Amino acid sequence: MGDTTNTGTTPHGSRPGRTGSAPRMIALVGPAGTGKTTLAEALLHASGAINRQGSVEAGTSVGDASPEARARRGSTELNLCRLEYLGDTFVLADAPGSTGFAVDADLALQMADMAIVVVDPVADRAALAGPILRRLDELELPHAIFVNRMDGARAGSVREILSALQPLSREPLMLRQFPIRQGEEITGFVDVALERAWRYRPGQPSEPIPMPEDVGLREKGERQQLLETLADFDDALMEALLMDEEPDPATILADLAVDTATNRVVPVLFGSALTGGGMRRLLKLLRHEAPDPHAAAARLGLDDEPALAVFKVTTGGAMGRLALGRVFGAALREGTELAGTRVGSLFRMQGDKTNKTADADAGDVVAVAKLEQARPGTILGRSGLLAELTPAIPARNTALAIATRDRRDDVKLSAALHRLCEEDPALAWEQDGDSHETLLRGINDEHLAVVLARLKRRYGVEVTSSPPRVAYRETIRKEAGARGRHKKQSGGHGQFGDAVIEIRPLSRGEGFAFEDRITGGAIPRQWIPAVEAGARDAMMKGPLGFPVVDVAVTLLDGSFHSVDSSELAFRTAGRMAMAEALEKASPCLLEPVFRVSVDMPAGTGAKAGSALSARRGQILGLDQHPEWERWERVEALLPEAALHGLDAELRALSQGLASFTATFDHMTELAGKHADDAIRMQAKAA
Repeated sequence: MGDTTNTGTTPHGSRPGRTGSAPRMIALVGPAGTGKTTLAEALLHASGAINRQGSVEAGTSVGDASPEARARRGSTELNLCRLEYLGDTFVLADAPGSTGFAVDADLALQMADMAIVVVDPVADRAALAGPILRRLDELELPHAIFVNRMDGARAGSVREILSALQPLSREPLMLRQFPIRQGEEITGFVDVALERAWRYRPGQPSEPIPMPEDVGLREKGERQQLLETLADFDDALMEALLMDEEPDPATILADLAVDTATNRVVPVLFGSALTGGGMRRLLKLLRHEAPDPHAAAARLGLDDEPALAVFKVTTGGAMGRLALGRVFGAALREGTELAGTRVGSLFRMQGDKTNKTADADAGDVVAVAKLEQARPGTILGRSGLLAELTPAIPARNTALAIATRDRRDDVKLSAALHRLCEEDPALAWEQDGDSHETLLRGINDEHLAVVLARLKRRYGVEVTSSPPRVAYRETIRKEAGARGRHKKQSGGHGQFGDAVIEIRPLSRGEGFAFEDRITGGAIPRQWIPAVEAGARDAMMKGPLGFPVVDVAVTLLDGSFHSVDSSELAFRTAGRMAMAEALEKASPCLLEPVFRVSVDMPAGTGAKAGSALSARRGQILGLDQHPEWERWERVEALLPEAALHGLDAELRALSQGLASFTATFDHMTELAGKHADDAIRMQAKAA
C-alpha cells in the first residue's frame, strides 16, 4: 500500500475549532497486537521525524525501547514521541494494549486531545476494542478508528468491521474511506468526503485517478451515509439534503472538523502501518480535526493559569526522577515556580531519548526534573495543587510472595518497591500480618513479571517469588473441655495458675466469644482476663498449624495461690487448657472461598466456566454482560487456592481480554487430599 497526497481540505487558518498551532497530544490505543507502536513508527517516518522506519520485531523502533518491551516484542509502558507535519506539532502517546500495562497510559489518555483506536482488519478481532471505546466514551475524548493491516490476506470488509464496532460505540461511526480492490488485493481507496479516488504506489505518495466505474455506485451510497450523519448536527446541511441540493464542499469539511473535534462522530480510516499506507491521510485528519489543547484544559477544569498535569513519574533512567506531564495555560520554563517549587530542567521525549529544552509551550508534553511533589495524576499550578486525577485501575488479582536472595538487600528492596509503585499506580505491596510475607500485587502475572525484571535491572535486587500462602483457618466440630494447670517453683515466689474451660463451635464468621462462669471466687476477678488472653494465644496456631476461628470459650472453674498466682501464670494456664481442648474438639480445616466475576468476549464464557470448574469452582451463572455489547459474564465461587494462575488461563482463552474480580465470600470446610496437602505445606513452612 502506498499513501495519499494532499486532500484539499480548508486552509490552516480557517479550520473550525482550531485557534493556532499549539502542540497536540494524540493517544494511540487499541487491543494488544494491533500494531500501535508500528503505527507510531510509520507516522514518525511519514512526517520526516526519522529517516528510516524501525521494527518492533527487530528491536529498532523508537518506542518499546526498554529491555522488558524488547524481550516481549510488545509495549510494557507508555511511549512518547513527537513529530511535525506541515507546521503542526504532535506528541504521540503510544499506549500498551495488554491489560496488565494499560493503567500506565490512562492518565495520559485523560490529558490527550484525541485518541486513535487501532484495530485489526477482521470483524471479530476488531470488536476486541470494546473496552477501549467504552473508556473513551467515559472520558468524552474525541477519537477516530484506524483499521490497520488492510493489505493483509485476512483483511475483511470495512463495512463488516463497522457493523462489529458500532454497537460498542456511543457515537456514530463514519466511514471516511473505502478500499478499491482488484481481486483480493487492495490497490487504492476512495475518499468519501472529497469524492476522489487514489491509487497506491508502494514507497511513494498515492496518485489521484479517475473514479473507477465499478465503485462509483458504492461511492454515492457511502457519501450519502456520511452526509446524513453530519446532517444530524447541522440543520442547514439537513435542509440541503431534503431539497436534493449538493452541499458546499467547504461546509462538509467544516462539519467533519467540528463534529470530530467535539466527539459527535468517530471517523474510520484504514491503511497499513508496516508498509506506510494511509499515514499521510491519518496525519491530515489529525492536523485538521484534532482539537486544540484548550478543549483538554476545559475537560480538566483548568483556566489560563500555568499548570503541569503529571501523568507519569519515572525514576530508573540516567536523568533520575522525572515527572512527565502536559503543559496547560501558558508556556513553562525552567525555573518557573509550581506549587512552591522552582522546576528544574525540561526535556522532550523521543522514545527513551531525552532532549533538553529551555521552555515548553501550552499543549506540549515534557519531562520535568526536580519536581519532587509531583505524583501521577497531580495537576500543579503556581498556587499549589489544582486538581488530582485518578486512573482507572483494574482489580489487582495477582499476587506474589517475594523475598530477597541476599538478606542484605532487604532495605534496598523496600526503597525500590516504593519507587516502582510511584511509577506504576497499578502496583502495590504490603507485609502480610499473618504469613509475614512481602506481597507484591498487580493486575496479572505478565505485569508482575515485568516488575520483577525492572527490580533486578534498575536496582540490582534479585528476589525469589512464589504464590502467597492461602489464608487457611481451623475451627472445631464439637464441644470439649480441658483443665490447664501451670505450676512452677524455682526459688522465691513461684507461678501458679489453674483454669477449667469448655469450648464449643460457633457459626461461620462469628470469630471468638469468651464467657466467665466463675463462682465463689475460684479465680480472683483480676486474673480472669489473663485466662481469656491465654485462650486467644492458643488460637493463633491450632493443632493443624493454622489460626483458629469461630470458637466460644467458657471459663467454668479453677484455683489460685495467694502468693504465687499472677497474670502470667493464669495466661499460661489459659493457653494450656485451650490447646488441650482444641485437640479434643475434632479440629478441621477451613479454606477461603471467593466470589469471582469473569468478563469475557462473547463466545468464550463457556470455556471460562470449564476452566473454573476444573479449579474446584462452583458456577453460579453465565449470562450476557449487563452493560457491554458482545461480552459475557461468568459468576462462580472459587477457593482462594485456585486463584493463582487463573488470570493467565483466562487470557489464553479470550485473546488476552478476559478480566475478573474476586472478593472474599465465605469460609468452608476442607477435607481429604486438599486438606492434607495444605497441612503438610504449613508444617514444611514452619
